[in-house]
Amino acid sequence: MGRRNRKGDPVHGWFVIDKPEGITSTKTVAIIKKLANAKKAGHGGTLDPLATGILPIALGEATKTVPYIVDRTKEYEFTVEWGRASTTDDREGCITATSDIRPDRRAIERLIPNFTGLIEQIPPAFSAIKVGGERAYDLARKGKTFDIPSRNIRIYDLALLGIPDCDHALFRVVSGAGAYMRALARDLAIALGTVGHLTQLRRTRVGPFSLDNGISLDELKEFGHIAAVLEYLLPVETALDDIPALALTGAEASKLRHGQAVTLLRKEDIERVIDLSDGATVLATNQGKPLALAEFSAGKVRPFKVLKL
Repeated sequence: MGRRNRKGDPVHGWFVIDKPEGITSTKTVAIIKKLANAKKAGHGGTLDPLATGILPIALGEATKTVPYIVDRTKEYEFTVEWGRASTTDDREGCITATSDIRPDRRAIERLIPNFTGLIEQIPPAFSAIKVGGERAYDLARKGKTFDIPSRNIRIYDLALLGIPDCDHALFRVVSGAGAYMRALARDLAIALGTVGHLTQLRRTRVGPFSLDNGISLDELKEFGHIAAVLEYLLPVETALDDIPALALTGAEASKLRHGQAVTLLRKEDIERVIDLSDGATVLATNQGKPLALAEFSAGKVRPFKVLKL
């Protein structure tokens, strides 16, 4: 990989990793951080070790944009096994109940509309949800009994992709933030008069990141130089594709970099802000380069996250 700065280099941008099964999101971040020799790294939404697929990893200043990825729409494909419930709602848990009922295609397709739109969901017992200040999975591992309150989640689309055999069904789902696919698999089974658990899960998209621009850990590891690895680094602003950009002059950019508000009330400024609503979040740029996330309000642009690129 060549010579490295032991403390890491100031690397900024996004890697779209196609995470393999059997590795945690945290471990994946550590591997990418080492391969890129980056000072700072984080991920845009946890994937369980059992799951594969898109894990966006932010380096350097891109970590400031992580919240704009975590809250984006996500797409998954998952397989449910009917007839067996588990402690974890997936194949890694202990079997807690069984049923001889196996739903057919007609029953499944008739049920799907009940699981689209705004629905209530109780997260799995083995999840990172905090209960009384402790993680639910820690309480579950200790064998403690506890309740997790239900919450509203958004399912934009749910489709049955196939029934490989009477025990399994494959689904595709497009969801909002906070939806657990393990809980969705569990609840589908219960609503169909049986029990079930998730056996396979693949995330195919997170916001602007999809399998089309993803790369596997094995592929990155094969490169012999940091420069080759960094060729797959996407710009920081890739995560902000749904936020309007606002071009600033050099003098305006200088003020914004120092945390100062920029006033845009002159006639010549109208074209730049005419499409912006009061209170809108914008990506301030200068000569095509991102400067800061800012709020446009009352004719002023006030930075709240300056990007030091």
